Amino acid sequence: MYVDGFVVPVPKRKLDAYLKMAKMANKVFMEHGALEYREAVGDDVPYGKRTSFPRSVKATGSETVIFSWILYKSRAHRDKVMKAAMADKRFAGMDMKKMPFDAKRMIYGGFKVRVSS
Repeated sequence: MYVDGFVVPVPKRKLDAYLKMAKMANKVFMEHGALEYREAVGDDVPYGKRTSFPRSVKATGSETVIFSWILYKSRAHRDKVMKAAMADKRFAGMDMKKMPFDAKRMIYGGFKVRVSS
């Protein structure tokens, strides 16, 4: 298994717009073969003294933190799904400057799953 993980600061006033975009992305990724797609809105994510989800993306008091992930069979499967999703007309032409969040503060990465139930 392989996971793409994301931590995103989203202005609370733009949360509905973000979730609308996330629902579209969910549909696109699932149609192109992702095994699972999840978006979770911060509920118990205090701003830590040294480390925390909000601190990691420099979230302000007017922002919430989104924790999301997409699950794939393998890295090769992820690469295939990602290529198809990014070429999908629903993603093509998306202007990163018009996203309902600051993409420069988003944290993301790919991970090999080593423990699972």
